[in-house]
Amino acid sequence: MKLWVALCLALLWLELQNCACQQVKRRKEAGENRIRLGGKRVKMRHPKVKDGGGRGQSLLIQVLDKGRFVRLGQSTTLTPGGDVELRCKGNNIGWSYPTYLDTFNDSRLSIKQIDKYSQLILTSPSAADTGPYSCWVLVCDGTECEKDHERTYVSYIYFTDKDNLFVPSAIHFEIVYLRPNQPAVVPCRVTDMQAKVSLHREVPPEEISANGTLVTYDPTKGFVLQSPSEEYQGVFYCKAVAKGTPQISTKYQLLYVEVPSGPPFVSLEASPQSVRGGDNINVTCTVLGEPEVDVSFSWTYPGQGQRPVHVHTSWRLVNKGMGRITRASQSIMSVEDMETIDFGSYICKAENLNGKTIVTTNVISKSSRGA
Repeated sequence: MKLWVALCLALLWLELQNCACQQVKRRKEAGENRIRLGGKRVKMRHPKVKDGGGRGQSLLIQVLDKGRFVRLGQSTTLTPGGDVELRCKGNNIGWSYPTYLDTFNDSRLSIKQIDKYSQLILTSPSAADTGPYSCWVLVCDGTECEKDHERTYVSYIYFTDKDNLFVPSAIHFEIVYLRPNQPAVVPCRVTDMQAKVSLHREVPPEEISANGTLVTYDPTKGFVLQSPSEEYQGVFYCKAVAKGTPQISTKYQLLYVEVPSGPPFVSLEASPQSVRGGDNINVTCTVLGEPEVDVSFSWTYPGQGQRPVHVHTSWRLVNKGMGRITRASQSIMSVEDMETIDFGSYICKAENLNGKTIVTTNVISKSSRGA
């Protein structure tokens, strides 16, 4: 009987050992992603998927401290003073930035192409550096390159300064021209996109309401007058408030433009119209146009290349009354001691950004006229 009990206990012990071995095996299978290196157990980590920077994503990034990066959105707010480094991925990159950095040939700005990215560094930025910064991929065919508009990235950077809510300007009294056929902008841009800005007329004192239709406000541009009329003429300024004392912008003189946009409107006159040999003559080419649009002149005349002439070019602003203003540009050709070769057609070509106009007048001799 004792022998039978001992045999049963032995069989039970063997069964328990077998179950324990199976449990240990299952635990090893469950933890098979653990391996030993140098006698230590190490957990396997799955690799992180890198951001490939797809075609729809901006390649414009800012370099932060300790090798960190941040992809810039449509607008970015930074603190003045600290150097700013921007990068744009690509082997051939173009850049744009606030125009005054080029106007004053600012040495604080540097651009360098480094292997697979381009680097823009702006040292000691201030509120005046607020504006759009953009980069784009250049597609080249030989020596000719063009901008890839599908791979153009822009961020409007606000260098927020509590002492300069408005972007500083070198001009303390700016002129804004009003045209009936296009919107006008009062360019009081701010350095803090959260600032509350209002537009004011100086005389008579009046606040111009931004109603979202006729007058709108964009912190990156200023106040936009969608359909400017003569009633907006006068001196204006902007007022901004952001967690403190209100600040006043520079002043703006709004002037209504008499002449609409377009190619030059030209008149050509010879004085006198008919002359004799040995006389002197002036041929005057006059253009009335937009106040800030430059006009270039060129001449074709009978004695060209053989006879000396003197050409004097000038322009001035003409106040037509009631705040209406236009620009009168003139080119005067003077011919002295007229000779036979000087008689004939005098052609003036006037050109501006919108096109060109060519006009002709004939200079004849008095003897020919009498015949």
